[in-house]
Amino acid sequence: MTYRIAPSILSADFACLGEEVKNVIAAGSDWIHFDVMDNHYVPNLTFGPMVCQAVKPHAKTAAGVAVPIDVHLMISPVDALAAAFADAGADYISFHPDASSHVHRSIQAIKSKGVKAGLVFNPAEPLDVLDWVIDDIDLVLIMSVNPGFGGQSFIDSALRKIEDVRKRITASGKDIRLEVDGGVKTDNIRRIADAGADTFVAGSAIFGKPDYKGVVDAMRVALGA
Repeated sequence: MTYRIAPSILSADFACLGEEVKNVIAAGSDWIHFDVMDNHYVPNLTFGPMVCQAVKPHAKTAAGVAVPIDVHLMISPVDALAAAFADAGADYISFHPDASSHVHRSIQAIKSKGVKAGLVFNPAEPLDVLDWVIDDIDLVLIMSVNPGFGGQSFIDSALRKIEDVRKRITASGKDIRLEVDGGVKTDNIRRIADAGADTFVAGSAIFGKPDYKGVVDAMRVALGA
């Protein structure tokens, strides 16, 4: 299995965001994760498409290879801002099904922009809707904390949900990434991978440390990658 580490810029230094993105990519990160919050669906307000557009030129390796921008929308309604992030350069856009009036239509709208679409499930949210759209999505994101703020502790019951989603993905035969966001650290990333995850969002676990590469390398060692 190919693992992806996706640092969340929610925990980055916003006074020098372009440099932060460059540094975390130089440290070996695979994706750049955007936690987009609207102070409505969740009790926090972060950033919009203009930040994505500004960061896009910095999201590449030293060799000039583009690094995917992974946008997690914690907003309601979904469609208008999803389109704006697609135009701003997002490569993946994921949203919460309970934040959309028409989940399938929102997925179609994202994919019509040439962007990969994902669904996000909160810790206490059932997976029922996934069975009806699994053939249409590219990513499932499991929240292992309640959305809204960085620095929270991992909720262990998320492991059962990750296992459940992995079974659904395997049964579908589709190439769908299984991402986990919330409380991911060096000392639990292996357990999360064993449950079936292949993509790991880490905010304060990386940006909160002085040596980004040291943390990313330690995570890869824990993953056996």
